[in-house]
Parts: sequence; C-alpha cells; structure tokens
Amino acid sequence: MISFTWFLFSIYLSIPWVIDLSEYVTLPIAIIIIGGIAYIPGYMSAFLVISLLIDKQPNFKNEFPTDSITVLVAAYNEAGAIFNTLKYISDQDYSGKINIIVINNNSTDDTDRVVMRAKEELNSNITLIHESKPGKFHALNKGLKYVKTTYVITLDADTLIHPSAVRYLVARMISSPSDVSAVAGSMLVRNSRETFWTRIQEWDYLLGIASIKRLQGLYQGTLVAQGAFSLYKTDCVKEVNGWPDAIGEDIVLTWRLLQNHWKVYFEPLAVAFTDAPTSLGHFAKQRSRWARGMIEGLKEIKPWQQPQVYTKYLTGINFMMPFLDIVYTFCWIPGLILAFFGIKLIVGPMTLLVLPLTLISYSTLYFYQKNYVFRNLNLKIRKNRLGFLFFLLCFQMIMSPVSVYGYLQEFFKLKRVWE
Repeated sequence: MISFTWFLFSIYLSIPWVIDLSEYVTLPIAIIIIGGIAYIPGYMSAFLVISLLIDKQPNFKNEFPTDSITVLVAAYNEAGAIFNTLKYISDQDYSGKINIIVINNNSTDDTDRVVMRAKEELNSNITLIHESKPGKFHALNKGLKYVKTTYVITLDADTLIHPSAVRYLVARMISSPSDVSAVAGSMLVRNSRETFWTRIQEWDYLLGIASIKRLQGLYQGTLVAQGAFSLYKTDCVKEVNGWPDAIGEDIVLTWRLLQNHWKVYFEPLAVAFTDAPTSLGHFAKQRSRWARGMIEGLKEIKPWQQPQVYTKYLTGINFMMPFLDIVYTFCWIPGLILAFFGIKLIVGPMTLLVLPLTLISYSTLYFYQKNYVFRNLNLKIRKNRLGFLFFLLCFQMIMSPVSVYGYLQEFFKLKRVWE
C-alpha cells in the first residue's frame, strides 16, 4: 500500500513532465517512457525499501544439524581452482556426513588428477564421475543419479564457501516448513581487488543481488536457487526431472519447484565467495546469459501459472524487466546524453526522485549485512568507496544494454554457451 501510494504520488508530480514530453512523442508514448524510467522503478524501489525494513529472518530451530548431505560439483577445465573448492568443503564445521560428487564434464585439462589428489590429501569422501555431454545441466543430472541423501547442494567448481556455510544452509532447511524445497545461499565476490570492474561488482553482489534475494525470501519465493551454491531436497529435484536443458538451468529448475506448490528460501548467513568477471566483455557474457535464462523461465512458466500469489507477484516483476531494460537502454541513456546539452525532456530533476529510495534501500541492506551477516561470520566489509560510487551511478547503464543483448540472443535462438 505504501509503495502504491508512492506510485500515485509520482504520477501526480510528473504531470508537467508528461505534458512536455507528449508534445514531441505523443501522450501514450510519453506515458510508456516515463512509466519505464520513473513510475515502475519508483514503485519497485519503494516496495524493496519497505520489505527490507519489515523483514526479520526467523530463528533456527537447530543451528547444528547432523543430516547427511551430498555436494555436487560440476567441473569443466577447473584444474586450477577445484582443489581449493574441495578443501573448503572438507574444512566445514558441519557435524553431519558430507559426500562430495565431482562430475567431470568433458574437461581437457588435469581436472581428474587434481580431484584424485584432493581425495587423497584431504581425506574426504569424494567420488569422481564423468559426463561426456557438454552442458552443466547434463553434468548435474548425471551426478543426481548418485545422490542417496535427503539433501543435495550444488556448488560451482571455482567457488569457496565460508566454514559455516553448509551448516547454515541445512539449518535453514530443517527449520523451515515441510513445503520448502530449496534454500539459496548468499553469493559474494572473492576477487574484488583484481580489477576496477570487480570492485564495482562487489557492491552489486553485496547490495543489489542480496537485497533482491532478501525481498524474494521474505515472500517465500526466492526466484533463483543459484547453482553456484544452493541446497535442494533431492526428491523435489527428481520429481521435476532434474535440471532442464536451458542456459539458465537453475532459474528454470527453481520456477518448476515453485510451480509444484513448493517454496524456496534464502539464507544470508550461508555465504559463498565467487570470482566475478574481471573484464567488461566477460561480464557482458555472464549477465546476458542470466537475462536469457530469465526469458527461458518466463517462456516455460508464465507468472499467472504460478500457484502461489506471492510467486505470481514476484515473477510478474520479472515479466516487467525486459520492458524496463529496453526503455532504460533506448530512452533513458539517450535522454541522459541529451540532458548534457540542456535538453531535459527525458532525464531531468524528476528522475532524481528515485535516488533517495535507492540510497535508503542500499543503506538498510548495508547495515543488515554488516551487523547481522558479516559480524556473525567474523568477516569485514572492505572499504571500496570508488567502486560504490561507480556502482551507484554507472552500473545500470551497462547492465540494461547487456540484458537487452541477452533477450535478443533468446529471441533469435543464438547458440548457447556454458562457461
């Protein structure tokens, strides 16, 4: 209700803006443009702020579970990183048995040899299997056949997990209602000091992605239990026929779970550290792949086909994202350029009203991350003011065009690449 009130208030304030712009592009197009760069983003920002303020993570019923679990690690040419990944699994403070299944997905390097060395040196329960068909979904489905435990965790071969990450994931699952089928972990950037671009992405993971995860978790419909680090009920994954043939296999899997009347939670204390793309080109490939995966999910399961009202609403927001990205790319960015020349028809003082909501949401989440997540895990948020400034001012100007590129890839059915 508060968000909708803000939405109506923004429409009232923008009437002169709409009238001025309509003289050049007609009234309907003016409403579409301003709706895409102000009305809807403002509503979504207000909804996010209010949700973060009222969210309170339930206490664990048992913070030290002992259930046996299986960790699936799909690996493609990961000889340089997988030993550390397996070491961090073996160093967990988890009291239950951890079975590790590494699926070598047609690697051409020494991944096999490194995995066998880890099995010997780490004294861990590691099983190495092979899947010759390229594609992460093939590898995970092959590994799923070997899973005998109630719960299964997927972990990327280049991702390191906090010593308590597995314990918190399982604790959240067993503390949740029986209709919860998956719990997504929290992803943070490990290599944030490698390049200036990774410094910017550090804030995206810490604030942007984490805020969306908390929002969705509050409404019991986390839309992506990411394959990089999430826990699933094994029987639930098998019931929806495992991971699908999709570039966003984790997105489509999660939406299938939600469609089956199951819920998906998010655990902010289950922290994993991943390497963010170090260059703009690599970033564009990654995020366009994510955008394409979202379209795959929307094509298979429409928002109105979701059985739970919260999930209808959350996937409905995703349904709006292509429109918002297209308007941002082809209207807001050109409008910003025009504003530098004194032409403020699209970008002007009114658009700045979204910034306070953005700052409030990020400040709220920063306080939460620092005082709840990082303090409990004995971690510190590293100083990165310049990265935050560029994240706040420039990140979306790159993110939206990259997402549009991903939408076009799916529209024209371009070749899918798993990297």
